Amino acid sequence: MYDATKPYKRQLRQLIQSTWLTPYIEVKDGLYATFQKKFSYPEVDHTDGLGTKGYYHWQRRTWAAAVQDALAMNLNDLLLVGAVPYKLQNHLTLPDDDHQTILEIIGCLAQECGQRQIAMTGGETSIHNNSDSLELSLTVSGFIKKSFENKCRPGDIVIGLPSSGLHSNGFSKVREVFKNELREEFTTPTVIYSDQLLSVLDKFELHGLMHMTGGAFTKLLDILSAAADIRLTRDHKLEPQLIFFELYQRGLTDQEMYQIFNCGVGFIVTVDKDAASLILKELPKAAIIGEVVKGRGLVSVESKFSQQVIEF
Repeated sequence: MYDATKPYKRQLRQLIQSTWLTPYIEVKDGLYATFQKKFSYPEVDHTDGLGTKGYYHWQRRTWAAAVQDALAMNLNDLLLVGAVPYKLQNHLTLPDDDHQTILEIIGCLAQECGQRQIAMTGGETSIHNNSDSLELSLTVSGFIKKSFENKCRPGDIVIGLPSSGLHSNGFSKVREVFKNELREEFTTPTVIYSDQLLSVLDKFELHGLMHMTGGAFTKLLDILSAAADIRLTRDHKLEPQLIFFELYQRGLTDQEMYQIFNCGVGFIVTVDKDAASLILKELPKAAIIGEVVKGRGLVSVESKFSQQVIEF
């Protein structure tokens, strides 16, 4: 039975307070935490969560990976406007009133936030006993020190950063294909690219940035002008993980693969040709995967699964 008194509340408060030593805000305790900012920059908020992947995290009880997924879905998207995250709130939804699990999840979140100087200023826990899935939804606030227009330019080099596998997109299709099968690959956490790219943004002028999540390679259309095309080749080192080849072998088309899944490329940046080699030194696991040319606002991808060329 759900215990609305939340007897673990004191321990949760201690975990949250452990994130309050940050250069960005001063937090004061109270019925609700209040905070005073130590900076004056434009700000942005972003909300996202686990989605269908939360089903697999709940079944396999992979709490640390779930926390990393939820953070990645927010921090990676905030990169698209160059935002530095500084505070967050969470909404944790569970099928069971499992106090130890709640403490473990929030403990993992506090640890990840502490490493990135993100203050946790509050949250909520709800129990949905009609569900078989975990959800951890976060609202993260960031500030923007260096504004830029997130647009590709003809002549740009396209650099891809490797994914760790499925990340947190396409899991409705994964569940449709694999039914109730549980696989380790289904809970491999999403890479948090802000750990690598925030410093690169400070040092270099990046033109186009995209987090390859829901919509996958179709999302590149959002950073493409009507007078340019993005062309991605198959001749690069960022290979799709085996789980993607298995999905393809189970009947998905090349078009579906590239509009649903990251296919081994978790984040994409486009840069001036002269800066590409310097940026690759900062990102040793990254690779050149294509180019931006004059065109009609199209994205073309040479499939890694066949000889087909997919166009969006």
